[in-house]
Amino acid sequence: MLRRPKILAALAAVALPTAVVGVSLGSPPAQASPPGVVSSASADGTAAYSAAAAKYGVPESVLLAVSYAESRWDDHAGAPSTTGGYGPMHLTGLGASEVADLSGKQKVATAESLQTLKKASDLTGIDQSTLRTDTGANIDGGAAVLASYQKSLGLPVGTSTSPAQWYGAIASYAEAWDKVGAGGFADDVYAIMAKGAARTTNTGQQIVMPALAVTPDKSQLSKLSLPAGVQPSKSDVECPPSLGCEWLPAPYSTFGTDGDYGNHDLANRPKTGKIDYIVIHDTEGTWQGVLNLVQDPTYVSWNYTMRSNDGHVWQHVKAKDVAWHAGNWYVNMHSIGIEHEGFAPQGATWFTESLYRNSAKLVRYLAAKNDIPLDRAHIIGHDQVPGTVPSTVRGMHWDPGPYWDWEHYFDLLGAPIWGHSVLPVKAGSIVTIKPGFEGNVQVVNSCDTPGTPCTPQGTNFVYLRQAPDDNAPLVKDIGLHPDGSNGTTEVSDMGSRAAAGSQYVVAQRQGDWVAVWYLGALGWFKSPASAPDAFAKPGLVVKPKAGLTSVPVYGRAYPEASAYPAGIPYQTVTPLQYSIGAGQAYPVGDLNIETDYYRAVTFDGQPPTDHVQVLGKDKYYEIWFGHRMAYVRAADVDVRPAV
Repeated sequence: MLRRPKILAALAAVALPTAVVGVSLGSPPAQASPPGVVSSASADGTAAYSAAAAKYGVPESVLLAVSYAESRWDDHAGAPSTTGGYGPMHLTGLGASEVADLSGKQKVATAESLQTLKKASDLTGIDQSTLRTDTGANIDGGAAVLASYQKSLGLPVGTSTSPAQWYGAIASYAEAWDKVGAGGFADDVYAIMAKGAARTTNTGQQIVMPALAVTPDKSQLSKLSLPAGVQPSKSDVECPPSLGCEWLPAPYSTFGTDGDYGNHDLANRPKTGKIDYIVIHDTEGTWQGVLNLVQDPTYVSWNYTMRSNDGHVWQHVKAKDVAWHAGNWYVNMHSIGIEHEGFAPQGATWFTESLYRNSAKLVRYLAAKNDIPLDRAHIIGHDQVPGTVPSTVRGMHWDPGPYWDWEHYFDLLGAPIWGHSVLPVKAGSIVTIKPGFEGNVQVVNSCDTPGTPCTPQGTNFVYLRQAPDDNAPLVKDIGLHPDGSNGTTEVSDMGSRAAAGSQYVVAQRQGDWVAVWYLGALGWFKSPASAPDAFAKPGLVVKPKAGLTSVPVYGRAYPEASAYPAGIPYQTVTPLQYSIGAGQAYPVGDLNIETDYYRAVTFDGQPPTDHVQVLGKDKYYEIWFGHRMAYVRAADVDVRPAV
């Protein structure tokens, strides 16, 4: 619903995804994982940690757990995180221009944090370039920084010291700007230590950290020269206590002379519309600029912003109110939006572990509070939000993009993406995509420079092709390519991708190749039994009712015309440019969505004609459809168990 054309037109200039260039690169195969950077570590990845621990007097369990909390032991081939951190110890260093952009208070905090790269260089004598790119040097640098924090607190160092006595040093290593954030990071580290961990890093090293339960001395937190931070019990934020979220309200105010207002709508959810979704966004900017935008009444809004380096959270809009974040009013009506500091198209950067972990804490809290299922049909990316009508499909957003690790994120949510070979993958079955991340290096283009390949790195999707052949063209998406051209490998072109956690119905199988129903046609991907990218699972599917040759697909579940009372204009129900053909089937995402329209078009509007929910009787279902979610009328389809 376009309520403020002047504002929306201005936003379109900055909010649309990167343009898809006209050259299709056909059907490149997945690339092999990039080689790791030169490292002093052996094939046994623990060797570098053991050596650094002994050299700087840090218990090995502490060093391993801190590194896992920062990067899960990956070096990311020397590439920086979204907050400018490097290597498995996430050593950070903001440049002078970046510091200059911060406010005075933030500059003081930054001088004491986000500068561990320089600190590590000063302590070890290793130049910053080597600390960025050499894994062993980076681990040495992290160990040296941890030991320096321990000494500054007047506490003993040494590998024989109890890990319980390193709480203050670990909290310091968080680079948080208050004690709540620092303590939250330290708590995470000790939880990781207690659980233990084992994985293969991006350089192929095997690291095992045995479980070690200790009771840390949390009183050490009082020794840190940090402000106390927001105490959640004394705040009105909607947030788990361990995150220490801050309330930074988005403005609800009028401006101009023609009735414009911003930047969200007052409501009373769930009474005026239940909350079904949490939408994961990335900011496409640094956190300070994003916080400035959300306080601008002429801009849009979202419910939460998360900072990259420490996962700090600000809340801007209450859950009961409707933020303007999804680009689809129906989804806005029924969702909470979380912005994560980072960049979807920027090649060779990575989202920090602090961001992932704290985001998962927040989502678990919000999901439990609002009865939202922890699955990929309800915890969705902005890239899953459908266009409202055919004309808006091409301009829908595609963040958080191909480099957001959905599999790891859902592990942190405690709801792992399905990956079990219990049922056979055959025609009629539902499959869940799970290609892995670090080793799933797909060809992507135009991250930094138009037409050039992106730096090889892990991705969250598999490409779909028009035939079971590595050289077949990518499938078509008439919404993104109205001229009927094939899909491309451009970073912004989602039209031929099946992302981790997404679900499809199998149409055919030929050897290692699986064909699924995708945007009304067949899409093929390779999933050999020896290394499958998709796993069959039970569930429900929708099929066109007998006698129907096609079924329309919708981007919103609006009421029928007769549901609207006098004074509220009928919102036309317009199908998208896609359809479901006879014989096709698509997985059900949710059978219990509301058919409704929340009328809110003026600043001071009152019921019964404004700030009111219009409920319809024409029932819809949410389905998995291509790379986004969609809606179908219940009257058009039959719901059946998958084969």
